[in-house]
Amino acid sequence: MSQKPPPKQFIKTPIKGTKYTILVSSAKGGVGKSTIAVNLAFALQKLGLKIGILDADVYGPSLPKLLKLKDKPKSEDNKSIIPLEKFEAQCMSMGLLIDEQTPMMWRGPMVISAIKTMTQKVLWKDRDIIIIDMPPGTGDTQLTFVQEVKIDGAIIVSTPQDLALLDVKRGIQMYEKTGVKILGLIENMSFFKGDDGKEYKIFGEGGVEKTAKEFKKQFLGKLPLNEDLRSSADNGEPLTYAQPDHEITKLLKAIAEKIKQSFQ
Repeated sequence: MSQKPPPKQFIKTPIKGTKYTILVSSAKGGVGKSTIAVNLAFALQKLGLKIGILDADVYGPSLPKLLKLKDKPKSEDNKSIIPLEKFEAQCMSMGLLIDEQTPMMWRGPMVISAIKTMTQKVLWKDRDIIIIDMPPGTGDTQLTFVQEVKIDGAIIVSTPQDLALLDVKRGIQMYEKTGVKILGLIENMSFFKGDDGKEYKIFGEGGVEKTAKEFKKQFLGKLPLNEDLRSSADNGEPLTYAQPDHEITKLLKAIAEKIKQSFQ
């Protein structure tokens, strides 16, 4: 009786020029993940860490808008790419290499090639942590990262809505099956605080914290719907960078402290 061949062992390599690689994922689109990823990166910067931000959403890149990046990355040897720098952060996105309104009509192999370019050919330099803003879902991009890149942890962002949490649970199981440590879950759009001072639970209540307990993961914290967070994202200046005393900045800094502690 023939034996089954052993499972394929993937060779995972660190991203050169960085110490730690953290994925910020949602599995479900429309939960504010990209805004949280960028603001979380600058919250970590406020803790004294040198940060890099990689926008891995090939089909819907957000980083150029979130940081008002307009220049094209340069190359000194036509092989490697020099990341752009903004607010002392090194930044890279497929959105920097194409026109803003050009649709990315690519099949899987082209997406995988683009991801490999951004992880292997970008000249990141002296970064403590690189935050990778992942696209929604559990497809080619996610598998390319977890199979080929040394990932030090993943953070999952979700609203408390049941529909979003269905995909979150799939995402948790994907990371567990591929051996990626989940650092914790963040509940975004947890509530809206009205002018009357009351908290309105628009998308439900406590769903992310319950999911964290169900899967025995750390609940990192919750963030409310906030106009300043939205407007700062639209203006290309992250709230955690521009307003260090803002209530949202303080909440994200507390979350960043928990993440930093996981590497100490």
